[in-house]
Amino acid sequence: MDGFSKLFEAIDGTTKTNAKIDAIASYLDQAIEADKLFAIALLIGNKPKRPVKTTTLREWVADYTQLPLWLFEECYYVVGDLGETISLMISQITDQDSDSISLKELFELLVELQKYDVEKQREVVETFWKNLSGTPLYLFNKMLTGSFRIGVSKKIVIKAIAKHLNKEEKNIEHQMMGVWNPLEHTFKDMFPLEGLEVAHHIPYPFCLAYPLDIDYDALGPIENWFLEKKLDGIRGQIICRNNELFIWSRGEDLLTDKFPEFEVLIHMLPAGTVLDGEIIPWKDGLPLPFSVMQTRIGRKNLSVKFLKEAPLIMVCYDLLEFEGKDLREEPLSVRRKLLEQLIADLVHQDILVLSERMHFDNWEAAGEFRDNARNYHCEGLMLKAENSIYNVGRKKGGWWKWKTAPLSIDGVMLYAQSGHGRRANLFTDYTFAVWDGDQLVPFAKAYSGLTDKEIGSLDRWIKANTIEKFGPVRSVKPIQVFEIGFEGINESSRHKSGVALRFPRILRWRTDKEPKQANTKDDLLQLLKLFES
Repeated sequence: MDGFSKLFEAIDGTTKTNAKIDAIASYLDQAIEADKLFAIALLIGNKPKRPVKTTTLREWVADYTQLPLWLFEECYYVVGDLGETISLMISQITDQDSDSISLKELFELLVELQKYDVEKQREVVETFWKNLSGTPLYLFNKMLTGSFRIGVSKKIVIKAIAKHLNKEEKNIEHQMMGVWNPLEHTFKDMFPLEGLEVAHHIPYPFCLAYPLDIDYDALGPIENWFLEKKLDGIRGQIICRNNELFIWSRGEDLLTDKFPEFEVLIHMLPAGTVLDGEIIPWKDGLPLPFSVMQTRIGRKNLSVKFLKEAPLIMVCYDLLEFEGKDLREEPLSVRRKLLEQLIADLVHQDILVLSERMHFDNWEAAGEFRDNARNYHCEGLMLKAENSIYNVGRKKGGWWKWKTAPLSIDGVMLYAQSGHGRRANLFTDYTFAVWDGDQLVPFAKAYSGLTDKEIGSLDRWIKANTIEKFGPVRSVKPIQVFEIGFEGINESSRHKSGVALRFPRILRWRTDKEPKQANTKDDLLQLLKLFES
């Protein structure tokens, strides 16, 4: 635990990527073998579930520190993070050195804590409060509250492991794919020194595209590029190995049970096949709104009637493995020919559809299609070099996504909420509203799109123009107007405005507009009609 605490301090004390990589690699070089995998799990967000309700924890802390609960709540509101608040308050009544406990033991204890009754939970928690101090106390409370986060990406952790083991990053990333439990594996199991041992159900790391940020003339002749529609579904891989079928999302969720219509593929696909594509609700030759997909994922019981109303297919983009051979190093042109042949050979099936190759005379024509992509039931175009291999993650140059401009609406900010981590003392999460007659009706929440300078300026304005406080949320004077961008819109009975937006974000702060110039609920409903037509 001491070693992990020092690692946390090293990462928290720098913004340099290489310094973070070096710190993690150095920790792995020195850590005991049993702790390594638990450290990796925590670094990438694979943490134990919160074992105690936060309301219960707050009551325990108030009692333990002999302070009134209202005072703790006020402190929590100012700090903005429960784990940090607990640590600050407890540290005022303890000054002893921390007892030593391994990271593995702490992880296991937090898992076991979920099984204890409340009295036993409190006894264990207070024992740690008495015997920990400094960074170990802070980390314990962050894990206890389920809010442990650290400023590293999974990519940084992969680079550090590769450095520690002197292995290729792409192999480490492949071995880390999928859902894994550090309580069920060891570091050596996950990362054997010899060979690449990956379980047969594990997907390949996804190849991702960069948003097109260069002039299309710089791409060269359009004939050297494979263009296809960018569809709005769930990017996934279908794996057929060892007479078993697995369906993985790009977010590394195993979704096989959610998509029973694909079960027949176990009898149709050759053994050792991995397909990459977009899983999407599809009817009468056209994609259905993404809201249908959300309904499918959230539904526990899939009746025959519902499966007919929201049928799924995979629009296949790529063939990553065929007859057990890894094809990712082959050029796209080769992989595409094999994919075309594979799907052509699968007669009497309608759940695998080949992604359509779009043909344009020039980039200008492609750009015109992209500008009007919603008329063609897509979000824009994907551009893939004919000779591109299937990379791990994002590599600039081979694949680009060229999305149409977002839909947008002007809304008035009604509420603001504190952020997390480094932004715990700033208001960074906002709720926006449109006019319904003389009333403002909330329609979206957004937290991205502003610069640090704008966030600081807006934070000062919020603190000076608060009307009411609701815990970490403040209602503010309805004065500030923002342009909100989004990718899609669908009907929703859960929202007062009657609609829900897909990927809402702030496009700009409209300091040039008065509140009455913001859009209306009718404007949103008109957009909904256009989007559904």
